[in-house]
Amino acid sequence: YVSPFLGRLDDISMPGIDLIEQISDMFANYPDISTEIIAASIRNPIHVTDCALAGADIATVPYAVIEQMTKHPLTDQGIAKFQADYKAVFGE
Repeated sequence: YVSPFLGRLDDISMPGIDLIEQISDMFANYPDISTEIIAASIRNPIHVTDCALAGADIATVPYAVIEQMTKHPLTDQGIAKFQADYKAVFGE
């Protein structure tokens, strides 16, 4: 396993996602070496998406980030509209 700490690298103005991509590219050149990339220090939902696109096999995602991934202002507005429409049609 290789576990780069994405958020910590970002904290010191180094693009952590670039390191994950470089590690993924390097191991792709050596198919006989069996390893997995565990992206750590995930700080936001964009990190999760970027890690998947960069080739990380696993991401250690804090619960707070998982919660952020399930919420979006447009989703909340959509749910409220569906509930209002349902109430207008069925009166419940």
